[in-house]
Amino acid sequence: MSPRAVRLHLVRHGETAHNRDGIGLGRADVPLTERGRRQAGAAVERLALAPPGRILTSPLARAGAIARPLAERTGAPLEVRAELIELDVGETEGLPLGEIVERFPAFAAAWRGPDQVAAAMPGGESLAQLAARLEPLAAELFALPDEGGGDVAVVSHNFVLRLLVCRLLGLDPAAFRAFTIDLASISTLSLRRGRAVVERLNDRCHLPGDLLGVDRLGGA
Repeated sequence: MSPRAVRLHLVRHGETAHNRDGIGLGRADVPLTERGRRQAGAAVERLALAPPGRILTSPLARAGAIARPLAERTGAPLEVRAELIELDVGETEGLPLGEIVERFPAFAAAWRGPDQVAAAMPGGESLAQLAARLEPLAAELFALPDEGGGDVAVVSHNFVLRLLVCRLLGLDPAAFRAFTIDLASISTLSLRRGRAVVERLNDRCHLPGDLLGVDRLGGA
């Protein structure tokens, strides 16, 4: 008998003031806004309808605002995973986007160019380095069906989740530009026989209209 498929729920954290105001955000441990807390609560309610067997989370508090209440609600074990922390944005941390372009014009040009994945944040990581960081986790997730593992929720950040989707689907990391992972969204992939199939991507149906918001940062 072949192993049953494992559903992987990829969950992005709720709104922070940095996302709302377009301020560079990577590993700074900033809190959620009031709307972000409500978004997190709505995501927890949605995920609790089909409780995961495990919860993996970024160490940052904005991800924990979903992961920890979900663990308490469902009894699923919670694992804080360092590899799920957001891209290190280096010297752009805390800067308005316009100031980033002004202070780091060479980086800004490279980031907009065809080799964006290789362009390292000033004093920080590149998307290629982030993709390499996620490689062991992707292998671990693909092994779950063979190990009889249950469904898993992964709570993390924009760049992490987009690159993880690319890796699981066998896409080049540059394909992350082809889709979005919005605040408090849930994307569900089915894993089986070494393959991933998208069931839902960037699902925000659990968020009422006043919680959809606008992510002016587009990252983190």
